[in-house]
Amino acid sequence: MSLKIDPLRHRAPDLAIHRSAVIDIGSNSLRLVVYEGPPRAPAVIFNEKVPAGLGRGLPVDGRIAPEDAERGLTALRRYALLAQHMGVEEVQCVATAAVRDATNGSDFVAGAAEAGLTIRLLSGEEEAFAAGSGVLSAIPDAHGIAVDLGGGSLELAEVGEGRVGRRASFPLGVLRLPALREHGQQSFERAVRKMLRGAGWPGDLAGRPLYLVGGSWRALARLDLELTKAPLAVLDQHTLPRAALRRLVRATKRLGIDELKAIPGMAANRAETLADAAAMLAALVAIIDVPEMTISSSGLREGLLYQALDVKTQAQDPLIVAAEFEGRRLARFAPHGRAIADWIAPLFAHEAEEDRRIRLAASLLSDVAWSANPDFRAERGSEIGLHGNWRGIDIPGRILLARALHSGFGGNDADFPAMGALVGEDRSARARQWGLAIRLAQRLTGGLEAPLKGSAIARESDRVVLQLHPGWHHLAGESVERRLRSLAQALGAKPKLMLL
Repeated sequence: MSLKIDPLRHRAPDLAIHRSAVIDIGSNSLRLVVYEGPPRAPAVIFNEKVPAGLGRGLPVDGRIAPEDAERGLTALRRYALLAQHMGVEEVQCVATAAVRDATNGSDFVAGAAEAGLTIRLLSGEEEAFAAGSGVLSAIPDAHGIAVDLGGGSLELAEVGEGRVGRRASFPLGVLRLPALREHGQQSFERAVRKMLRGAGWPGDLAGRPLYLVGGSWRALARLDLELTKAPLAVLDQHTLPRAALRRLVRATKRLGIDELKAIPGMAANRAETLADAAAMLAALVAIIDVPEMTISSSGLREGLLYQALDVKTQAQDPLIVAAEFEGRRLARFAPHGRAIADWIAPLFAHEAEEDRRIRLAASLLSDVAWSANPDFRAERGSEIGLHGNWRGIDIPGRILLARALHSGFGGNDADFPAMGALVGEDRSARARQWGLAIRLAQRLTGGLEAPLKGSAIARESDRVVLQLHPGWHHLAGESVERRLRSLAQALGAKPKLMLL
């Protein structure tokens, strides 16, 4: 079933606090992630990883090494206790390639049971399905191939039209790659091509973009952000054109391990396997004829949560649900971001659908910085827009959201961080106009919803007209007229106040 996202129709029906958790037992590491918030867009409130390396021993004797198993079980005992005292209502504990393939994997499962955890062993196909679902949970319009590179395996899943299609799993995790790469990149690529073709990949999916899932790919993205000195260092939906692959491969050969570890946010164990990950990506790009790649911070864990939702909840817009939840949590009075979005809509009648939803998100967040020091409210707004834990928004979208919030909280244009050519001047100017319109709405109403019903704003020829209905004339004042002038100037028009 194809899912069509409508941000204005689908609301977050349940904003009550709900905590869930996923314990992900991978070949490289074990991780506990605790989520809180609306089911369609839960926020991470706790995230801990232990690089136990359960898959290290598999290439040697097919077993999880005793010291690695004990390190992993120690982590699981801690995770079980923490989840209990955090009030987590539901814990999914899953294991992937290492425990699945190890001859002593059942012993590890039994050890986890002693800690009160029931491990669900995911098959390779289930792992691929979860990874693809994770991509769709954050990028509903994704159309291509989700690629999850773990320590023990590589999963491919077709994603498009809101569904996960064909999927497959291959024994090509980063811990297995050194042995395959001993005879050079060409030999390695031939081996990977043979393995994929044997399973019917890529078939008619050749030429599709990749959505990269997993810590190894994120580590490559961190390297790319460092090499390019990107003005907004956000991993989620960071896009890598095909041409970027050459510089990444070169960098992994040129830079030493200590230099790679020094990159901000780079985990030590990821730095050590970065060259193998780059070689794997280069092979996939050549075999599938990939035009570009997009990093997805949502993967297997988020996919498991997404799979548990009903179809109606899956169809909600994750950006709008998260913004509505955050706006309600931080608002001074009863939140009314949707009413603000509707109130200012006549000024922006011809904007694109993507900009319309970002304007709605900005309206939902229009009161989130009120508790900050007045001198830093604009900065707080920018920070929330740029670095918030949002899904369903790309890098340019984050900049537009931040630009609107910066203006909405009274920021000077010169103080907004430079973003290079990531967003065109026209869209940036439009986002500033959103912010000024939102700022006027907040000043006019005092942060309340009722006064919006006694007023209206519209563009009439060369004027921006603010109308106050009978009974609401006293809303007019110097500060309101000043903000009306600022908005009109930004729109290239003259202000007009009408008392009906």
